[in-house]
Amino acid sequence: MIVVMKVGSPADEIERISQEFVNWGLSPEKIVGKHKVVIGLVGETASLDPLQIQEISPWIETVLRVEQPFKRASLEYRHGEYSEVIINTPNGPVSVGKNHPVAVVAGPCSVENEAMIVETAKRVKAAGAKFLRGGAYKPRTSPYAFQGHGESALELLAAAREASGLGIITEVMDAADLDKIGEVADVIQVGARNMQNFSLLKKVGAQDKPVLLKRGMSATIDEWLMAAEYVLAAGNPNVILCERGIRTFDGKYTRNTLDLSVLPVLRSLTHLPIMIDPSHGTGKSDYVPSMAAAAIAAGTDSLMIEVHPNPAKALSDGPQSLTPDKFDRVMQDLSIIGKTVNRWPQAEVALA
Repeated sequence: MIVVMKVGSPADEIERISQEFVNWGLSPEKIVGKHKVVIGLVGETASLDPLQIQEISPWIETVLRVEQPFKRASLEYRHGEYSEVIINTPNGPVSVGKNHPVAVVAGPCSVENEAMIVETAKRVKAAGAKFLRGGAYKPRTSPYAFQGHGESALELLAAAREASGLGIITEVMDAADLDKIGEVADVIQVGARNMQNFSLLKKVGAQDKPVLLKRGMSATIDEWLMAAEYVLAAGNPNVILCERGIRTFDGKYTRNTLDLSVLPVLRSLTHLPIMIDPSHGTGKSDYVPSMAAAAIAAGTDSLMIEVHPNPAKALSDGPQSLTPDKFDRVMQDLSIIGKTVNRWPQAEVALA
């Protein structure tokens, strides 16, 4: 349930109303929009009469029920206003959301060594990326496959951050590693295999770094949004949803099926920003450029693209990785579409 306040509502009146809701056993959450303040009510609201609530104050404009099971993630919860996630990076804050330029995340699947990750960071930054992705801890289907260098890889990501000024996005697999990952990462990623690891979602939601939540390989949109609700309910409002391809009946030609239809669907359901990962979504580097372009045209807020200096020798996901030179060319092509839909950064770094 949400309580929409009138324009110009006094701050002390909003506080008084919120306290009254607390006395009723509810958890009010103030959401400050561009023009109005909305109070979200979390708790047992089924028996409450909206008309009775509206009589509490003449400053209440309307009271609405949130029909979706995902309350805080619902677009209704913010009264139709899309949220933004502001991420602090060494180069300054970067805003991710519907009303901002597309933020590009690029880098290798796994951090392999210092020279490789620092070189990649500098190259993707020069091409226009805002964030470096790189796995320190890697979930792998086979227990014998390379699973990342762990804590030592975090030190290498820190070195790449220092050298490039890019924000760092890396995955957490175990809540025990969350604190040390948070010392390096600007965004904490929850991968597809952990999307419904509810105890991990609660822990991630209890810390204050923004969270990138990847869609599970076979997850419905409702399941995905309910997973986001776990993070939001734990107190962290800064969640970005990442579509990375789902499993369908045809796995012969692509690794997954990249579900670009989630863009208009999620826009109608949630206020949360949306990222598209065409690298995992297709599994083949040749298909990444066209899917990235399609994602921008369809309205994505961010892209995650795998880049490796030598994909043929990558320890993981080489076939879906672009070389830095190919990434340079792809970013130039994407800028044309991005500018056409008014979603590309105005000030770009010139390519060498």
